[in-house]
Amino acid sequence: MLSAGPKDGSCNCEDSSKSCSAVVPSVRVEATEPRKRVQRRVVQQIPQELLDDPLINEAIKRLPPNYNFEIHKSIWRIRCANASCVALQFPEGLLLYACVIADILEHFTGAEMLLLGDVTYGACCIDDFTARSLGADFMIHYGHSCLVPIDRTSITVLYVFVDIQIDPKHFIDSLGANFDKDKKMAIVSTIQFLNTLHSVVEALKEEGWDLVIPQSKPLSPGEVLGCTSPPLDSSVTSLLYLGDGRFHLESIMISNPALPAYRYDPYSKELTREYYDHEKMKRIRAEEIKKAECAGKWGLILGTLGRQGNPAVLNNIKQLLEKAGKDYVVLLMSEIFPERLALLCDVGAWVQVACPRLSIDWGYAFSAPLLSPYEAAVALKQITWQETYPMDFYSNASLGPWTNNHPQNKVKITRKKPS
Repeated sequence: MLSAGPKDGSCNCEDSSKSCSAVVPSVRVEATEPRKRVQRRVVQQIPQELLDDPLINEAIKRLPPNYNFEIHKSIWRIRCANASCVALQFPEGLLLYACVIADILEHFTGAEMLLLGDVTYGACCIDDFTARSLGADFMIHYGHSCLVPIDRTSITVLYVFVDIQIDPKHFIDSLGANFDKDKKMAIVSTIQFLNTLHSVVEALKEEGWDLVIPQSKPLSPGEVLGCTSPPLDSSVTSLLYLGDGRFHLESIMISNPALPAYRYDPYSKELTREYYDHEKMKRIRAEEIKKAECAGKWGLILGTLGRQGNPAVLNNIKQLLEKAGKDYVVLLMSEIFPERLALLCDVGAWVQVACPRLSIDWGYAFSAPLLSPYEAAVALKQITWQETYPMDFYSNASLGPWTNNHPQNKVKITRKKPS
């Protein structure tokens, strides 16, 4: 039974090692115009001899067996691209495997490997610009989905999600022991556990469970980010997050403040009820917005950590400030700390175009209001305050141009070979 993939046919990244198929009913359609010829793209398969290579398979044994680093696919893609220099970027949780993976890829491709050591919080931190400046002609980004599409990166990029296999039976048994299968539940996760999530949901639906896998496009069905998650239908009675930590879970909790939330940690195998003080968060953020409205001079921060900062979002805020007659200064910062901003004591309010959660989670630590782009839009009267705080920073269905994927903010970058 195939059940690991998305059910709506959506896919925003290429996987040359797998093929997808769906059975649809045959329908006769009468053409009203001459049919245009469509050029089909042939997806290359990884050669069987590479998959069976005993030396490669022996080298892969140095890595955890339940972590899929897609070594065969990476070697094949590097060889096909005839890449000479490959940049590897890992989140902190996977850095301990970086040297082993670099050794394997370098040995079996002959390409030079570069490890990007700056902190990587999420897919928004993909640093293809730095990789290209160092002479890399290929990049592999580990542990996150393709938030920045491959047709918008400055060099060829391969996203390796690092699918992590967990114990699905314990997960299923935990749900069966604690929830009523007749009450609709939404289940979400991060990219590492989506395969398990889809297979578990499929199995439970066959047993009569009323489950839903929500989606906030362009993310995959069931995937949530710390800044992007979907509001759920009113028929949903609870939500469950499969994963460790709370950062991603809090995102969908903020989007759905009335729903009881639960978390199943696949490492500790614990199922817990989770809480979030929505009223406190909204009160603090509303107060900060009110303070910012009275500020004479504003500071605009464009995040330079990978692709966090979007110049189009920054320009939207600049236009709002100019329309309001506000003076402002623009800063470029890779990481934003209270001590650094406090040095510019004449700035009465800040707007950071980097990560909305920095304002939500840590805004209280700054001496002057530190607003997200949405909060700045409220303070500058582009939108009214939303009773449910929007978590749509990368959503295709966002509220306005203070988000990355709003139609007026999408920019395509032309690739150039590194000099």
